[in-house]
Amino acid sequence: MSKDKNTISIFALGGLNEIGKNMYAIQYGEDIVIIDCGNKFPDESLLGIDLIIPDIAYLVDNKEKVKALIVTHGHEDHIGGIPFFLKQLNVPVYATRFTLGLIELKLREHKILRESQLIEIKPSSKVKIGQMDISFFKVFHSIPDCLGIVFHTPEGNIVHTGDFKFDLTPATNEHSDIHRMAEIGREGVLLLLSESTNAERPGFTPSEKMVGEHLEQAFMKAEGKVFVTTFASNVSRVQQVVHAAHKTNRKLALLGRTMVNVVKLAIDQGYLTVPDGMLIEPRQIHGMAPESVAILCTGSQGEPLAALARLSTGDFRDVDVYSGDTVIFAAGPIPGNERGITAIVDNLFELGANVIYGSGSTSGMHVSGHGYQEDLKLMLTLMKPKYFIPIHGEYRMLHHHRSLAESVGVERGNTFILKNGDVVDIENSIPSQYRSIPVGSTYVDGGEVGDLEYVLRDRKQLSEDGMVMIIMTLDKTDGELQANPEIISRGFTDGDFSKFRKEVNRIILETIEELQEENRIKRNVVKKQIKRNIRQFVYSYTKKEPMIVPILIEV
Repeated sequence: MSKDKNTISIFALGGLNEIGKNMYAIQYGEDIVIIDCGNKFPDESLLGIDLIIPDIAYLVDNKEKVKALIVTHGHEDHIGGIPFFLKQLNVPVYATRFTLGLIELKLREHKILRESQLIEIKPSSKVKIGQMDISFFKVFHSIPDCLGIVFHTPEGNIVHTGDFKFDLTPATNEHSDIHRMAEIGREGVLLLLSESTNAERPGFTPSEKMVGEHLEQAFMKAEGKVFVTTFASNVSRVQQVVHAAHKTNRKLALLGRTMVNVVKLAIDQGYLTVPDGMLIEPRQIHGMAPESVAILCTGSQGEPLAALARLSTGDFRDVDVYSGDTVIFAAGPIPGNERGITAIVDNLFELGANVIYGSGSTSGMHVSGHGYQEDLKLMLTLMKPKYFIPIHGEYRMLHHHRSLAESVGVERGNTFILKNGDVVDIENSIPSQYRSIPVGSTYVDGGEVGDLEYVLRDRKQLSEDGMVMIIMTLDKTDGELQANPEIISRGFTDGDFSKFRKEVNRIILETIEELQEENRIKRNVVKKQIKRNIRQFVYSYTKKEPMIVPILIEV
C-alpha cells in the first residue's frame, strides 16, 4: 500500500521487461485504477497451458480500493485477461466503442457479460474515479479507437501513452491527436509511461499506405485464389485487403471465428467499409473461378488450430489451396512464433502455392503498429516529461528507450526501468523506487486458472522421462501381496524390460516385507515407501527419472 494518503504509486503488474499480459495500476490515496489487462501466449516449455495472464493477488487483497479498469485498446495483450480479472474483481471497465465491442465478445464467451459494467469513453471524455480526475487523448495504432490516458493529480500529471505510432498518411481516418499531446505537454507532465516495443529501430515507422500498394500489386499479379492472413484486429489492414479485392474484381471470404467476429463488429460500428455483395460464404468458393476469389484468414502467427494451418495441411472444410494460388502473410512474426510459421510456409510451398512471407521490409506486406525511435522521440518531445518509465518491452528495449529519452532532454537519473512487481512512489512530486510487491504469472489451462507450477513439473517430467505405473493387489487385512505386480510403462523404456520388471518385483516384495505389520495396511505409507525405493532403483539402473505411480487394489 502507499506510504500515506497523499502518495501516488505506480505498480507494474505485467508488461515491464516482457512483451505481453500488459497491466499497470495507479494508486492515489485509497483509490486504485488499473490500466489494461492482457494475456500472453505460452512458449513450448509451458506444456498444455493455454494462456498466461497477470497475477492479481495483490489487487484481490486490496479489492476495496480497486475502483476501475481503463483499457487503452483492444489487442489481446491488453484485453485477453479481462474475463478472468472481472470474475474476481467486478469493477467498471472504461474503454472506447470498438474496444468495448471486442471485450463484449470475450465476456459473452465466458458468460459474464450481463453482470459486467462497461462504460464507453471517447478521446474527449473526462471522468472522475475516486479522487482522480482522468482525461484521454487519441493515438494511432494498428487497431481502431486507441487512447492515451492522463491522470491529473495534486502531485502532477501522469501520462500513459498506450501503444502508438505516428502515421501521417494512414489507410483509414484514424490519426494521432498531436495538438492534444502538445497541449498536455504545455500543461506539464510529471511522469510519462511510454511503450518501447520498437525502441531499437531507427527512423519513423513506415506508413500503412505502403502495405496497400504492395497488396494491390500482388492481387493484380495473382492467377489463382488469393489468401491473405493477418491479425483480425488490424482493421486498416483488412480494409486494404478489401480495396485490393474490389479493385481486382474478387469476392471475399472470411475464414476463422476471430476473423468473422471482428470483421462483423468493425462493419457494424462503421470502422470497416465493404462493398455490397462482396462477402461470400466459404462453401461458395468451389463453384467460382479461382481468379475471382480472395480469402482473408486467421493464422498469421503459425497457430496450429487456426485457419491457415489447417489450409496448409488440406484439413479445412470447403476450401483448399491449389497449385498457382497466392498466399500472403500480411503480419510480422511475434518473437517465438517463427518455427510454427516456417512449418506452414513449407506446407504451402509443397501444395504449389506462391507464398509471400518474411519481414515487412522484405515482403512489403506489413508495417509495425508500434513507433520506431523517431516516433518515440516525438512523443517524448511533445510531452516533455520530468520523469520517465519505459514500458511494454524486453530489457534491451527499455534500455534503448531510456537513452532516447535522455537524448531529447530527460535528465539522466530521472528514468526508472522496472521489473514486474516494482513500485514507483511519488511524494512531493518526487518519484522513488525502493519497494516491490509479489507478482508472478497466472496460468490458464482449460477451466483451471492459477499457479499451476506443480502441474507443469509433472508434465515436464512425463515429457522427458515418461511414466512407470505399478499395479499391486494387496490383502486389505494384512497387506500381503496377492499376485505379482503389473508394471506398465509409457514414454519410458529399458532395453531389457524383462530384467527391469524382475528387479522391480523384487524391490516391491522386499519393501512390503520390511514394513512393520501395522503399516502394511496403511495405503499412503505403502505407496510412499514403494515409490521412493523404485525411484532410487530406476535412476541407478537407467539414469532416468520417470514418474512412478503406484496403484493399490485391496481385496
